[in-house]
Amino acid sequence: MDAIQQHLLDTYRAARLGEPAPPPPGRHDRTTLRDLYRYWLTHPPTGEQPARRDP
Repeated sequence: MDAIQQHLLDTYRAARLGEPAPPPPGRHDRTTLRDLYRYWLTHPPTGEQPARRDP
């Protein structure tokens, strides 16, 4: 099931229960990525916390 199908199912379920509809998929993606980027800038990886794990 992709994001659109899940959204349609959640919207239908919310309408049946008389609840507000959920936000559309992808609505908060930019905000989330911006927050993660700001966190990365203020908390850079250190020697104890490598940025990547070697395979």
